[in-house]
Amino acid sequence: MPRGIRFGIDVGAARIGVARSDAAGILASPVETVAHNGRDISRVAALIRQAEHEAPVVEIAVGLPLNMDGSEGSSARHARAWARRLSRRVPEIPLRFVDERLSTVAAHRELSQAGIQTRNHRPVVDQAAAVIILETAMNADRMAQQEDHSEGDMSE
Repeated sequence: MPRGIRFGIDVGAARIGVARSDAAGILASPVETVAHNGRDISRVAALIRQAEHEAPVVEIAVGLPLNMDGSEGSSARHARAWARRLSRRVPEIPLRFVDERLSTVAAHRELSQAGIQTRNHRPVVDQAAAVIILETAMNADRMAQQEDHSEGDMSE
């Protein structure tokens, strides 16, 4: 995994959750919930540019809300269209999609387990979902890296 900051994005109909990693790509943290208001792409691009002052931004992981059967519905098409617009603002940063079928459900569960009352979830649930999306991407990268190393250690 290249060293640098990674972003996780949860694109919803009303809000966009943003999370980012540290420069080592180990810890994912919530950043901000951005309203879907016509300035959302600019705001997320600004958050990415701001992070570049600390370390290179090496990836953006956008949640892809697939249907339970794996097909893409209107929410997935919306997320892809939104990601294309963001990619035009930060074309040098690789963007990938991460299956996030149950990230919002998991985010609600984690917030409840943390003692946050359900009525207080709205302002932060999108950020929590973005953290889950980013963690999923980083874990997949770590697993792929471990598999690459273990295959190289095998002898016949």
